[in-house]
Amino acid sequence: MKSVFILLFIFVFTMASAQTTTLKIGDIAPAFSGKDQDAKPISLSSFKGKKVVLYFYPKDQTPGCTAQACNLRDNADRLTQEGYVILGVSTDDEASHREFREKYNLPFTLVADTDKSITKGYGVWVEKERNGEKYWGTARTTFIIDANGKITDIIDKVETKDHASQILH
Repeated sequence: MKSVFILLFIFVFTMASAQTTTLKIGDIAPAFSGKDQDAKPISLSSFKGKKVVLYFYPKDQTPGCTAQACNLRDNADRLTQEGYVILGVSTDDEASHREFREKYNLPFTLVADTDKSITKGYGVWVEKERNGEKYWGTARTTFIIDANGKITDIIDKVETKDHASQILH
C-alpha cells in the first residue's frame, strides 16, 4: 500500500510540474524580456500601443520554420499596413537568429529564448513525440496581441506556407 501511495505521489507531482500555462483569447499577454538577434534587449512592453504577431517556432533553418518565416517576410508589407509588428521566438541563441535573419532577409525581430522562460510563460514548451521518442520542444503557435496587450487570437494549427493569411483572415 505504501508503494502505491508513493507511485501515485510521484505521478501527480510529475504531471503537475509538466503542465504549462494555458492562455486563451481575452487574456493579457504575459510580459517578457529577452534579447534579439543582435543581443539588444527587447520586451513586450516596448510595443505597447501596437498590435503584435508573436510567433513561436521550433528551430532556425529547419524546413517548416523557414517556410513560415519566409511567408511572413513575403507578406510583411501587408501585415505592417494592418498595423502589426512581427516578433519570432525560438529557443535558439542570438547568433543563430542573426544568421537565419540574414540568410532569408527577414525584416522582423527574432527573440532568443535560450532559457525557455518566454516559451514556458506562453505555455508552448510541450512534450512531443517523433518516431516513438518523447522529447520537449516548442509548439508552433502564434499569439495575436492587440494594442492594449490583450490576446485576440491564438493560432495553434499553423500553415507554415500560408501563415500570413491565417493572421489577416
